[in-house]
Amino acid sequence: MTAVSAFTVEPWGISEHGLDLPGQARAESVFALSNGHIGLRGNLDEGEPHGLPGTYLNGVYELRPLPYAESGYGFPESGQSVINVTNGKIIRLLVDDEPFDLRYGELRSHQRSLDFRDGLLRREAEWTSPAGRTVRVSATRLVSLTQRAVAAIDYRVQAVDGPVRIVLQSELVANEQLPDGEADPRAAAVLEAPLVGEAHQAGGTKSVLVHRTRFSELRVAAGMDHLLEGPDGFDAVAESSDDQGRISVTTVLHPGEELRLVKFLAYGWSATRSLPAVRDQVEAALTAARYTGWEGLVAEQREYLDEFWAGNDIRIEGDVELQQAVRFALFHVLQAGARSEERAIPAKGLTGPGYDGHSFWDTETFVLPVLTYCLPGAVKQALRWRHGTLPMARDRAAQLGLAGAVFPWRTIHGEECSGYWPAGTAAFHIGADIAVAAARYVRATGDVDFERTYGLELLVETARMWRSLGHHDAAGRFRIEGVTGPDEYSAVADNNVFTNLMAQTNLRAAAEAVNRHQLEAAALGVDTEETAAWRDAARAMFIPYDEKLGVHPQADGFTDHQLWDFEATPPEKYPLLLHYPYFDLYRKQVVKQADLVLAMQVRGDAFTDEQKARNFAYYERLTVRDSSLSACTQAVIAAEVGQLDLAYDYTAEAALMDLHDLGGNTRDGLHMASLAGACIALVAGFGGLRDHGPYLSFRPRLPAGLRLLSFSMKVRGNLLNVEITHTRTLYSVREGGPMTVLHEGEELQLTPEEPVSRPTTAPELVERCTQPPGREPAMRKAQAGVQVGSGSVEHLQAE
Repeated sequence: MTAVSAFTVEPWGISEHGLDLPGQARAESVFALSNGHIGLRGNLDEGEPHGLPGTYLNGVYELRPLPYAESGYGFPESGQSVINVTNGKIIRLLVDDEPFDLRYGELRSHQRSLDFRDGLLRREAEWTSPAGRTVRVSATRLVSLTQRAVAAIDYRVQAVDGPVRIVLQSELVANEQLPDGEADPRAAAVLEAPLVGEAHQAGGTKSVLVHRTRFSELRVAAGMDHLLEGPDGFDAVAESSDDQGRISVTTVLHPGEELRLVKFLAYGWSATRSLPAVRDQVEAALTAARYTGWEGLVAEQREYLDEFWAGNDIRIEGDVELQQAVRFALFHVLQAGARSEERAIPAKGLTGPGYDGHSFWDTETFVLPVLTYCLPGAVKQALRWRHGTLPMARDRAAQLGLAGAVFPWRTIHGEECSGYWPAGTAAFHIGADIAVAAARYVRATGDVDFERTYGLELLVETARMWRSLGHHDAAGRFRIEGVTGPDEYSAVADNNVFTNLMAQTNLRAAAEAVNRHQLEAAALGVDTEETAAWRDAARAMFIPYDEKLGVHPQADGFTDHQLWDFEATPPEKYPLLLHYPYFDLYRKQVVKQADLVLAMQVRGDAFTDEQKARNFAYYERLTVRDSSLSACTQAVIAAEVGQLDLAYDYTAEAALMDLHDLGGNTRDGLHMASLAGACIALVAGFGGLRDHGPYLSFRPRLPAGLRLLSFSMKVRGNLLNVEITHTRTLYSVREGGPMTVLHEGEELQLTPEEPVSRPTTAPELVERCTQPPGREPAMRKAQAGVQVGSGSVEHLQAE
């Protein structure tokens, strides 16, 4: 199998026929199940063969030293890495004493499928042992979206061609051996044996293990309980040790007979609660799961997802592969945030150990905009987590000699974990990304209580940081210098346009929130003089512009830099950060990911239409997309400036980043920002959504490859539906009361009884922009006999 052909193309799920052993790690990420609290990689139930075992609890990490060749003031002393906690997925099978191992014997058939509508991972296999006995195995797995601490597996084995002695070993395994780490800095650090046993118990069909991490001192409990069905006479034995709990079930099956084991799993952890408290929490969750039963858990899962898809499906016609990819994206974004509950949403979700399990600005800039309009409660929880880290952010600001709060570039718990300050600490825009996400959430939901209790303080402390970081120059312009924007191939620059515009938004939003909540602001020490200073800084914000070229430089002097020699850069030298020194990248005109182009998306009001077109064309020829964060943003602006086919190509790239493994690193986990970005590309790109003002604004247009685009959005208790064809756009309110939207600048009044239709504007044809040689997106448009979806993807790389 190739990366492109490994999975079936179907509108509501994804399947793998056969077993691609070399591609196991990638498939384990694709088939991962999560609810934002528990993450289970899609490993085979028997535990082996595997690509990369993984069981994760959101917020559970281990500390590790950050070595420096030369130390410096303000450098973080330790990092945080997500750890593989106790694995409860394992159900080993022995057939007449021979292990059910798909590398041996004859695998007659094997199929795995994930259905986005019910959230179940199903597996079917038929296998003949080396001794000639054949069994059928079926397994269904879920991670509950309704019972946060619970996962479950329904495992069945059936004799086919003769009596066989069957042994099932259902296990909890801590500190399981992991594959060796990779030299690629994108891969997670591997920590061996991070868990220290504190308690273990087993009896009947139940077992519980309690551990503590060695250095971060987090207490983790995992438990399992079982229901058994089968022929009379099966036997069950329970045993446990520090790192293992095991329930062994033995019976003899005759042809056609089946042994069924339903395994309930529960997980809990705490940095403060006692061993009995964490253990009892897990036992209580097991009791609740057993009471609900397997069928009950399945019914709850389906009901939850029925409600989700009824209000949040993105439907397209004309490209089945893209339809599958966007639903795959929505499903995994939902899994990442559904029950995170005041924990971070990591860049890989809970699908793998990539980037050490850290949360970045990806969450606020790409993931939360999607969740704001489909699962706003998850956004509230994610922002409450950021609010909970404010004490650490204030300490970091004080360490750097700044006022307010400086949020970390990458973290799990809240401390800065980046040992490379030019791309870490210097990326101050993270503060504005968080502030803007909070303001968007309040604008979209009308949650005044959240703004008063949490959002206001986030806005105030980030505004204070900007006011102390920047300064007014002799001409009265407010400058922010020595910062790094989204483009990690340009660092420690002055007046990065994205950073300055986001800071401007942050300062304005803070002043407006203070005006709405004056008593609460006074309690934070805000006075009229301080808010006046924020408004002055926002009003005087310096946005550099190159009059000679008629474009905005990404930062001061960027357009004066030497051009990167793209012609002399062979394909195998991408991504550039793995083959060239940073000092060379930093002083050349080469862009890792959309930066100035992202500024035009988030602050489109700061640019004229002509500037957007010129800027986009200029930066297209410099942007190499060595980051998975780039294609979705380029899709949005390509659509806005009328390059719909190019936007279509970029949308597909974002959506297929993991299904086609375009970056070659899906094995380490899925790219949550690119998945969310695919949704953004469709809704903000072809739907033309902008949500910066008091009303949602739309400028719909479709590429030739799509016949229809339909999506829904939750806005202040209303459910808005937008359906776009090449000729008409229909706006309707499916739930709630009247609401106002803008279509091509026209104000439309919508009610549930009166949908409103307007013509879909076809933009003028413009010449397609060019990209650096070899970095063009795969062509999505059918032409010259090439079918939609068959374009070449081998040249693409992700960060």
